Amino acid sequence: MERIGIDPRSFWRAKVEQAGLLFHTEGDLPYWNESAYYRLSAGEVDVLETATNELHEMCLAAVQHVIDHKRYAEFAIPLNAIPSIEWAWEAEPPSLYGRFDLAFNGVDPPKMLEYNADTPTALLEAAVIQWKWLEERFPEGDQFNSIWEGLVELWGELRRDRHLKGPIVHFACSDSLEDVMTISLLRDTAHEAGIQTEGLLMEQIGWDERNRFFVDMHDRRIWTIFKLYPWEWLMADNFATQALQTMSDTQWIEPIWKMILSNKAILSVLWELYPNHPYLLPAYLDGPREMTSHVRKPILGREGANVTLSDGESGEDQGYGEEGFVYQQRFDLPSFEGNHPVIGSWVIDGIARGIGIRESDGLITDNLSRFVPHLFV
Repeated sequence: MERIGIDPRSFWRAKVEQAGLLFHTEGDLPYWNESAYYRLSAGEVDVLETATNELHEMCLAAVQHVIDHKRYAEFAIPLNAIPSIEWAWEAEPPSLYGRFDLAFNGVDPPKMLEYNADTPTALLEAAVIQWKWLEERFPEGDQFNSIWEGLVELWGELRRDRHLKGPIVHFACSDSLEDVMTISLLRDTAHEAGIQTEGLLMEQIGWDERNRFFVDMHDRRIWTIFKLYPWEWLMADNFATQALQTMSDTQWIEPIWKMILSNKAILSVLWELYPNHPYLLPAYLDGPREMTSHVRKPILGREGANVTLSDGESGEDQGYGEEGFVYQQRFDLPSFEGNHPVIGSWVIDGIARGIGIRESDGLITDNLSRFVPHLFV
């Protein structure tokens, strides 16, 4: 695994904007950084693919364990959500995707930092933008990236096998540009699979009290809805009761059992079930225990906010942590001249489909960390 400097393409901003990446710059700093790329070997890609697939299976087993042993309190899951979680786990409504964040230096086994299993972003950058960069800069090269194809294939299977309710799949998110562009990509993959879609903001979802179902801005019933909106936020919203009461009628993607898998408390359960596993780091909910160096993470935190290293380095304070923390063994990211990469390994329909790499100046990956393309040889 190498980091190689390279001149950006001429007119790169216009090119990534044309492909949909409108948030390529944060202030004066590039978020999309093509002044370098990471070069991996085919063997390293195989290692990442194998690790991702095994970790996903382990995570599903951990969810089953949590449900079997009713360990919801450790995850700060509200009591009224538990019946719906257990129903959805057994009913197996559609689930699209997730993203593991892995620490990897090309020598040691990848280490799982967390699993963004409910509302992962950086999808556009990974699936489309870095692929178009590769086609232009290294047309004979290759990239661990079949994310787009995986999504189209999955949508096609869901449509053919009649696993989707209703004639239209709705897509909803907050009004942030990144979320809107992520939704746009997902809608495009659904369209390619022959599915009709409709987009709206979460606040535009309506409720038909007489007929007891959700509606869109045209008063059409919402049968299937992909929501880029965390389940814990939805459970705190005004229509949480209606969502829970109609769980078997309205098909939510991602399903509500992702409240367990997207919660960082799963790290503690994984270490309990698979102690000393080469892909895991020690993790506990009751404190650092024997760890001499650790990272404290809010179990419901996002984008590195309120993450604290035992030496004092911390992420931005955004008020996360009320529900509790997990203490994970510190595993320093590799440093390439002061750039610290995290591998985002994408899972589509339970299968590893590609990676995206984000790097930061410090050891905490946050919303200002740069996305850098990759290739393998």
